Amino acid sequence: MPPHGPHIVILAGGTASRNLTITLIRQGASVTRLVPAWDSGGSSKLIRETLHILPVGDIRQALMTMAYAEGQARDVVRIFNARLSETGSQAELDRELAFYAEGTHPVLKAMQRDIAQAILRYLKIFIAAAGADFDWRRGSIGNFILAGALLAEDGDINKAILAFKSLCGINGDVWPTSKDHDLTLAAELNDGRKVRGQHLITGLPEEEGRVGIKAVTLGKATANPKALEAIADADAVIFGPGSFYTSVLPHLLVSGIAETLTRSGAPKILIANMLEDHETRRLSLDEMARRLVRAGEGREVLTHVLAHEGAVPVQRVVGAFRFVTRSLSPPVGITIIARDLEDPWLRGTHDSGLLAMMILDLVREGVRHAR
Repeated sequence: MPPHGPHIVILAGGTASRNLTITLIRQGASVTRLVPAWDSGGSSKLIRETLHILPVGDIRQALMTMAYAEGQARDVVRIFNARLSETGSQAELDRELAFYAEGTHPVLKAMQRDIAQAILRYLKIFIAAAGADFDWRRGSIGNFILAGALLAEDGDINKAILAFKSLCGINGDVWPTSKDHDLTLAAELNDGRKVRGQHLITGLPEEEGRVGIKAVTLGKATANPKALEAIADADAVIFGPGSFYTSVLPHLLVSGIAETLTRSGAPKILIANMLEDHETRRLSLDEMARRLVRAGEGREVLTHVLAHEGAVPVQRVVGAFRFVTRSLSPPVGITIIARDLEDPWLRGTHDSGLLAMMILDLVREGVRHAR
């Protein structure tokens, strides 16, 4: 049965908001994930360049998160999250791919027949379209299948997603923010240098990361109507968690997103990553909020920030990265809610149960205020 709880829309990438998505769904919320359409790395990069289609990696990961959270199609999750070997001869890779494409894999054999047949159909469509020269190394089987579904639906990603949701019985929604297939994210560093491509921005070398990002641009991008419908219907809209400059802020660069957010009376909440990364060295949480507001061009795209406030009054570091700091000068009109949000078992990560509780509390407060 579909959930009857509040509708939460999350604008983020494929993995960072996974635990929050799962927790919200299991607490009865209806969740829609809006994911980037400008992914340019990994398996998605090669598929996108070969077939000139929308990148499918973040969509695939978000769909698998939905299926897992709802207890649906566990076998499908195993197949969609599988990858081919990184090394080996072409003949060995061909045999490994055939193990999936011919339905030999034991998980495919045990799967519900109509689901297995659809998966094999989509996979064969993709293999035929990719051609003999395609580099299969470390390729994502799930990306191949979803790309095949996209081709089967004449390039309409919304139809491809709906077909997959129907097969697996998934209630939650996943939509790319834009259906445009040729978007390229670009960053200008503080010293004027330019970096083109989401994967290159995410993987900034140490020196460029310390220089810092001044701004990102996306070119002309039009919102997916499904994304606009989800935002208009939301009881809360969440920015993140996720890579700030590549998975969070660029959603506001898509025409129609900021305008629809402004018309919504729902709380619009930033949950930044707890740790800095190559994109955000020395970037405070308050500055992230200001840059979101700036990207919205003065519209009301943000109302709240959930801020981590640790009990230890020193700068903490996990691995190579320090915790995101606060400058204590948030944008005017933004409510900062500060708590210790760290998972007690996993350093440097959010306590997703606590985050979900705080989000649902804000939704309930919003309902009371509206009345």
